[in-house]
Amino acid sequence: MTDRIEIQLSKTKILLLLIGASVFVVLGVLFIMNPEQFKSLLFRNAETIRIAGIAAIAFFGLCLVFIARKLFDKKVGLTIDQNGITDNSNATSVGLIEWDDITDIGIVQVASTKILMLQTDKPDKYIDKAKNGISKRAMKANNKMYGSPLSIISNSLKIKNDDLEKLIREEFEKRNK
Repeated sequence: MTDRIEIQLSKTKILLLLIGASVFVVLGVLFIMNPEQFKSLLFRNAETIRIAGIAAIAFFGLCLVFIARKLFDKKVGLTIDQNGITDNSNATSVGLIEWDDITDIGIVQVASTKILMLQTDKPDKYIDKAKNGISKRAMKANNKMYGSPLSIISNSLKIKNDDLEKLIREEFEKRNK
């Protein structure tokens, strides 16, 4: 393969993710401030609602930080070339994933989101490349649950998931002939 394929970050998709995370942070604040208003058959206890609010703020607040960074990121989201796949699409991106380290490609579906899992026989090499402790923990969790720390999601890219999967599979097959 001599071609270089670049897939840009989708600022529109990232902005929508930012809005979604913001809504959950606001709901978390409301859950903490007025838990009585949110009592229902599902949540009968005000303290449970308050704890859900704290969890929402912690998780989606962290997501907000990562999403906001991506919104202003000028780098290419994903590059595919003769060296491998250079990923800059999400919080656990580690840069170059070498073709020689990819053993297989799988798909995991979490709710309605399809995640491309790049299987590797060198997970520690990529976990050690994590940019921060949170990313490292997320990669370790991915490795434990899905057998690989390397995941690519099209949520922030200017490409549909099915097209991304097809493209990466085709390039992987070219390398493994």
